[in-house]
Parts: sequence; structure tokens; C-alpha cells
Amino acid sequence: MALSSILTEAEIAAGLQCCQAADSFDYKTFFVKVGLNSKSNDQVAKVFGILDQDRSGFIEEEELKLFLKNFSASARALTDAETKAFLAAGDSDGDGKIGVDGKTALIKMIIPASETS
Repeated sequence: MALSSILTEAEIAAGLQCCQAADSFDYKTFFVKVGLNSKSNDQVAKVFGILDQDRSGFIEEEELKLFLKNFSASARALTDAETKAFLAAGDSDGDGKIGVDGKTALIKMIIPASETS
């Protein structure tokens, strides 16, 4: 499954446009720009599955570093600082990866709690 089955090309382009420069990636802004904040929990769970490139059930630091490339092959990799900040936001248990609970954490990062309850 590709992200294009969940997001439109225009949404993806808008998200990538806002973080072209190194150290300009902000996951909250990105999620709003690509429209992930308006997707269902099920759609966000599908995004988790796409981001989990090695199908380990976890999104590790290396997979996060290439996060933008999941949206477009020509996108840049995240900087180390961006990757660590993004990981810290989704790593609910401090193990250095976003795991099963991370699906929930990712949903909470994308969809404000007031919209999920």
C-alpha cells in the first residue's frame, strides 16, 4: 500500500513544501499540511504500517530518518536533530522506537485528543 492511497498528490506536495530546508521539519505542521490530522484512526494505522518499512512492528530511528521519502522519493532525509525530536514525540516507553503503542501515539500526535474521544 502506498501513501497515495490515503493522501492526494496535492496534500503530499503541500506537506513536503513546508519542510524542504534542513531542520525545518515540524511533525505537527507536516501532519496538518498533508491532511493526516483529518484522517481516521484506521487510515493513520495504515500510515504506521507503511512507515514500518521492515515490518518489525516498530518504527525505528532509521525508518524515521527516511520519513519524508515515504511521501516522495525525491524528498530529503530528516536531519539527526529532526529525527531525534520526532522519535521522542512518538516513543511512549523510551525504548528508542515507536512500537505497538506507537500506533496510538502516532494517532495522538496526528489527531488531537479532543477529536479522538
